[in-house]
Amino acid sequence: MSTATVPPVPTVDTDRLMQFVFQAVGEVGASLNTALVVLGDRLGYYRDLAEHGPSTPAQLAERTGTAEPYAREWLNAQAAGGYVTHDAGRYTLPPEQAVALTDESSPAFLPGLFQLALGTVGATDPIADAARSGAGFGWHEQSTDVHVGCERFFRPSYHHHLVAEWLPALDGVVDKLRAGALVADVGCGHGASTILMAQAFPESRFVGSDYHADSVATARQRAEAAGVSDRVTFVEASADAFEGSGFDLVTMFDCLHDMGDPVGAARHVRSALADDGTWMVVEPFAGDSVDDNLNPVGRTYYGFSTLLCTPSSLSQDVGLALGTQAGPARIRDVTTAAGFTRFATAAATPFNNVFEIRR
Repeated sequence: MSTATVPPVPTVDTDRLMQFVFQAVGEVGASLNTALVVLGDRLGYYRDLAEHGPSTPAQLAERTGTAEPYAREWLNAQAAGGYVTHDAGRYTLPPEQAVALTDESSPAFLPGLFQLALGTVGATDPIADAARSGAGFGWHEQSTDVHVGCERFFRPSYHHHLVAEWLPALDGVVDKLRAGALVADVGCGHGASTILMAQAFPESRFVGSDYHADSVATARQRAEAAGVSDRVTFVEASADAFEGSGFDLVTMFDCLHDMGDPVGAARHVRSALADDGTWMVVEPFAGDSVDDNLNPVGRTYYGFSTLLCTPSSLSQDVGLALGTQAGPARIRDVTTAAGFTRFATAAATPFNNVFEIRR
């Protein structure tokens, strides 16, 4: 006869239950707002409100060439969420929100993040299948919103910090770039980081590489438009197989944690570097413990890690699955395993850690 004790049924605190219910309702509203921000960005609603000030739904609709019922309901949703203010039938985009929602040169620009999130949640069904099987889901399988949104989210931060702060934080690197260095930008995506460096350092030569063919094609177009194609080459190659050697600088922007075999990629970087070369790794901001990352930025990055970055790693050989919140210690472990002996945090922002790695 079993003597196992049946655990007591926990007592439910009704007030706490309803508090959680309303918290969840708020999060559903926030989830819907992800699509509404993307919609407002695509229809030009935010830019129009920033230009014209307090507006009625009819005025916004007329100026943007959209139907008034859509403009009306969109404005009401934005007002309920605190994105715009409402007074006597007119809606206003405050100046702070105008910067965050319309100024693509500001590091506070947000529509790219919303676009990235919208594209990411669109792959929930294949990610659920992958979670059951242990398989992965590659970056190349994600939607265009993921690829474009990722660039639009990170590019303003690179524009603001890369040349002015991050590269100067690396020992001797800026002097080499000014004199004429050879640089490999690995996992370059659409080439935003590569092009920024090429514009700042015209004496240097840059090779951007990415395994995603469509991104490489876009990067070539961007380089041509920016007038730097004379000193920038973009090639299709994986991180552990890009060609060349004697690089004075190798960079990786927000991609090492996505790789299936980051140690293998690190070994390849080491073999491709000049003896006194530098490897700069930019990663999403994270601490080394879960508790360090239990904050709004960490929550967002853990979400992307579950739906985007970890599946990407698992779709590749080895599938180490570092995760978006790997933290400095795990990144350092990767570099040490590859034979590097010097590792330091060179800079940080609310969204990124910047690591300087040398032989």
